[in-house]
Amino acid sequence: MSFVIVEDDPAVADALQALLVGAGHDATVRSSAESLFSSAPPRGGDTVIVDLGLPGIGGAVLVAWLSALADPPRIIVISGKSSLTIERETRHLRPVQVLRKPPSADWLEAMTTASPPH
Repeated sequence: MSFVIVEDDPAVADALQALLVGAGHDATVRSSAESLFSSAPPRGGDTVIVDLGLPGIGGAVLVAWLSALADPPRIIVISGKSSLTIERETRHLRPVQVLRKPPSADWLEAMTTASPPH
Protein backbone atom coordinates (compact mmCIF):
# COMPACT_ATOMS: atom_id res chain seq x y z
CA MET A 1 0.00 0.00 0.00
CA SER A 2 1.42 3.38 -1.03
CA PHE A 3 0.65 6.58 0.83
CA VAL A 4 0.82 10.20 -0.27
CA ILE A 5 0.81 12.71 2.56
CA VAL A 6 -0.32 16.22 1.59
CA GLU A 7 0.60 18.31 4.63
CA ASP A 8 2.15 21.79 4.84
CA ASP A 9 3.51 21.41 8.38
CA PRO A 10 6.93 19.75 7.97
CA ALA A 11 6.91 18.28 11.49
CA VAL A 12 3.55 16.58 11.01
CA ALA A 13 4.48 15.41 7.49
CA ASP A 14 7.81 13.97 8.69
CA ALA A 15 6.17 12.23 11.65
CA LEU A 16 3.49 10.63 9.47
CA GLN A 17 6.01 9.56 6.87
CA ALA A 18 8.30 8.03 9.51
CA LEU A 19 5.36 6.21 11.10
CA LEU A 20 4.22 4.72 7.79
CA VAL A 21 7.70 3.86 6.49
CA GLY A 22 8.54 2.31 9.87
CA ALA A 23 5.51 0.04 9.43
CA GLY A 24 6.77 -1.06 6.01
CA HIS A 25 4.74 1.21 3.71
CA ASP A 26 5.85 3.50 0.91
CA ALA A 27 5.05 7.10 1.82
CA THR A 28 5.79 10.31 -0.05
CA VAL A 29 5.14 13.85 1.11
CA ARG A 30 3.73 16.77 -0.83
CA SER A 31 3.57 20.16 0.88
CA SER A 32 0.58 21.44 -1.09
CA ALA A 33 -2.25 20.45 -3.40
CA GLU A 34 -0.42 22.23 -6.19
CA SER A 35 2.65 20.00 -5.77
CA LEU A 36 0.41 16.91 -5.91
CA PHE A 37 -1.23 18.19 -9.11
CA SER A 38 2.19 18.49 -10.75
CA SER A 39 2.95 14.79 -10.18
CA ALA A 40 1.32 11.61 -11.44
CA PRO A 41 -2.12 11.24 -9.84
CA PRO A 42 -2.57 8.61 -7.15
CA ARG A 43 -4.36 5.39 -8.09
CA GLY A 44 -7.15 3.38 -6.53
CA GLY A 45 -4.77 1.22 -4.51
CA ASP A 46 -3.12 4.26 -2.91
CA THR A 47 -4.11 6.19 0.19
CA VAL A 48 -3.88 9.97 0.21
CA ILE A 49 -3.74 11.73 3.57
CA VAL A 50 -4.93 15.31 3.12
CA ASP A 51 -4.57 18.15 5.61
CA LEU A 52 -7.86 20.05 5.47
CA GLY A 53 -6.10 23.34 6.22
CA LEU A 54 -3.69 23.49 3.28
CA PRO A 55 -2.56 26.92 2.07
CA GLY A 56 -3.39 27.86 -1.50
CA ILE A 57 -5.75 25.24 -2.88
CA GLY A 58 -7.45 23.95 0.25
CA GLY A 59 -7.79 20.38 1.43
CA ALA A 60 -11.53 20.14 0.66
CA VAL A 61 -10.88 21.12 -2.98
CA LEU A 62 -8.12 18.51 -3.18
CA VAL A 63 -10.42 15.84 -1.73
CA ALA A 64 -13.08 16.69 -4.33
CA TRP A 65 -10.49 16.43 -7.13
CA LEU A 66 -9.17 13.10 -5.82
CA SER A 67 -12.72 11.74 -5.49
CA ALA A 68 -13.45 12.63 -9.13
CA LEU A 69 -10.54 10.62 -10.53
CA ALA A 70 -11.48 7.63 -12.70
CA ASP A 71 -9.80 5.32 -10.17
CA PRO A 72 -9.93 7.33 -6.92
CA PRO A 73 -7.57 6.55 -4.06
CA ARG A 74 -8.62 6.02 -0.49
CA ILE A 75 -8.71 9.45 1.17
CA ILE A 76 -8.06 10.29 4.80
CA VAL A 77 -8.54 13.87 6.00
CA ILE A 78 -6.46 15.14 8.89
CA SER A 79 -7.26 18.36 10.69
CA GLY A 80 -6.80 20.31 13.88
CA LYS A 81 -9.97 22.28 13.17
CA SER A 82 -13.11 21.96 15.27
CA SER A 83 -15.57 19.17 14.51
CA LEU A 84 -18.11 21.76 13.36
CA THR A 85 -15.63 23.31 10.91
CA ILE A 86 -14.58 19.90 9.60
CA GLU A 87 -18.24 18.97 9.06
CA ARG A 88 -18.94 22.26 7.28
CA GLU A 89 -15.90 21.94 4.99
CA THR A 90 -16.49 18.28 4.08
CA ARG A 91 -20.29 17.96 3.96
CA HIS A 92 -20.39 18.43 0.17
CA LEU A 93 -17.78 15.71 -0.36
CA ARG A 94 -18.18 11.97 -0.55
CA PRO A 95 -17.77 10.55 2.96
CA VAL A 96 -14.13 10.43 4.04
CA GLN A 97 -12.31 9.17 7.08
CA VAL A 98 -11.22 12.01 9.38
CA LEU A 99 -8.38 11.90 11.91
CA ARG A 100 -8.06 14.79 14.34
CA LYS A 101 -4.70 16.44 15.07
CA PRO A 102 -2.57 16.15 17.05
CA PRO A 103 -1.58 12.64 15.91
CA SER A 104 -2.25 9.89 18.40
CA ALA A 105 -0.98 6.35 18.91
CA ASP A 106 -3.95 4.83 17.09
CA TRP A 107 -3.36 6.75 13.84
CA LEU A 108 -1.21 4.01 12.29
CA GLU A 109 -3.94 1.41 12.66
CA ALA A 110 -6.58 3.86 11.43
CA MET A 111 -4.51 4.79 8.38
CA THR A 112 -3.60 1.26 7.39
CA THR A 113 -6.74 -0.76 8.17
CA ALA A 114 -9.87 1.34 8.35
CA SER A 115 -11.94 2.02 5.29
CA PRO A 116 -13.79 5.28 4.74
CA PRO A 117 -17.57 5.13 4.74
CA HIS A 118 -19.22 4.78 1.32
